[in-house]
Amino acid sequence: MPYTHDLGGTRHRFADLRMVMAMASPHRSGDVLAGVAATSAEQRVAARLVLADLPLATFLADLVIPYEADEVTRLIIDSHDAAAFAAIAHLTVGGFRDWLLSDAADGATLAALAPGLTPEMVAAVTKIMRNQDLIAVARKIRVVTRFRGTIGLPGRLSVRLQPNHPTDDPAGIAAAILDGLLLGAGDAVIGINPAGDSVAAAHTLLLLLDELREAYAIPTQSCVLTHVTNTLQLIEAGAPVDLCFQSIGGTEATNRGFGIDLALLAEAQAATLALGRGTLGQDVMYFETGQGSALSAGAHHGVDQQTLEARAQAVARAFRPLLVNSVVGFIGPEYLYDGKQILRAALEDHCCGKLLGLPMGLDICYTNHAEADQNDMDGILTLAGVAGVNFIMGVPGADDIMLNYQSTSFHDALYLRDVLGLRPAPEFEAWLLSSGITDAGGRLSATPARLALPALLDG
Repeated sequence: MPYTHDLGGTRHRFADLRMVMAMASPHRSGDVLAGVAATSAEQRVAARLVLADLPLATFLADLVIPYEADEVTRLIIDSHDAAAFAAIAHLTVGGFRDWLLSDAADGATLAALAPGLTPEMVAAVTKIMRNQDLIAVARKIRVVTRFRGTIGLPGRLSVRLQPNHPTDDPAGIAAAILDGLLLGAGDAVIGINPAGDSVAAAHTLLLLLDELREAYAIPTQSCVLTHVTNTLQLIEAGAPVDLCFQSIGGTEATNRGFGIDLALLAEAQAATLALGRGTLGQDVMYFETGQGSALSAGAHHGVDQQTLEARAQAVARAFRPLLVNSVVGFIGPEYLYDGKQILRAALEDHCCGKLLGLPMGLDICYTNHAEADQNDMDGILTLAGVAGVNFIMGVPGADDIMLNYQSTSFHDALYLRDVLGLRPAPEFEAWLLSSGITDAGGRLSATPARLALPALLDG
């Protein structure tokens, strides 16, 4: 269905909803690479005016990827909660923006609305929002999840302790873990990206993580971020699997490129749940997404990368995850060129995820060939904290020596907690105090605790 708008004496014609959505997006390199970006500021404004006047119900009938061609579309439509949607069904996209920014849209109301929103609806409304709108709306929404700790409570900021090593050396990984623990990181998860794809090596790392966690009675969860099929093998072999990880995308073809489909994710969730390793809850899935993954896989269907990112979040929503994070900036400048584009994508991904009911974190990062630096990351980090992000990454020195990209450090998390008055997850906070790592005021102790490397490393 074509859409048109007259602006400044020029009639702008958009062939279909995909084109309206793409051309309404803020300028970014990935959409230019895909050939779907607006070619002028005037065309972008015209697309936004069209988008603002569209009824929200349009997105239930005019599908950006056909129902019969894509299982993610089928998931979105088949799981849509019409009763939850009814409260806002009369609104246009522009009216939805105004309502989201009003006092009527409080946290409880937005939580109840989430099942009635499709990813295309939330992507559309964020395309006509300024950065401050994205922050203001996301800040209203708290999504709380539980495994051995409680993540996402108001006034809290959790950290994924990311101790990657280029050769998966257990001693190097353990040293990085201890460094992070002594700096108050690790309440979201202690999560290792393995350098290789060996199931045996992943098993060794899971044993290391579990022995260390049990030795110090740390109220957190561990994860080796290997492919979901490897995790299923690890579960079958009796490995101590807390969380099941997988990278996901917003189209069936993107997920096929990752070697997964929805049925495989359901199988993995069931197998991980059957272990019953959580003490406070059984939210066992950990998903990572990132703008540009569908385009890099040649599976974008002419849809802009932000809309596809929101569709990936709809996949995550179906599996009640403990953690979801956008690895914003990781794929490279071909998709998000500079610090400005990475900032915008981070705020979009966080806001869309929260509107869809997800426990959103961010890997605030960039590759070394992007037009970005740590000052850009400081700005994104601070704004994400104001927006109420659930968790961020804690990487030694903010420099991941295995993945070869720049992220945020243990000290960055300390900074954000300090300037915004945020605290770790309550169970982890109590452990930090009882271990002598922090004092009663939550500050790092002047006489830090002594933590030794686990016995698994002996010899």
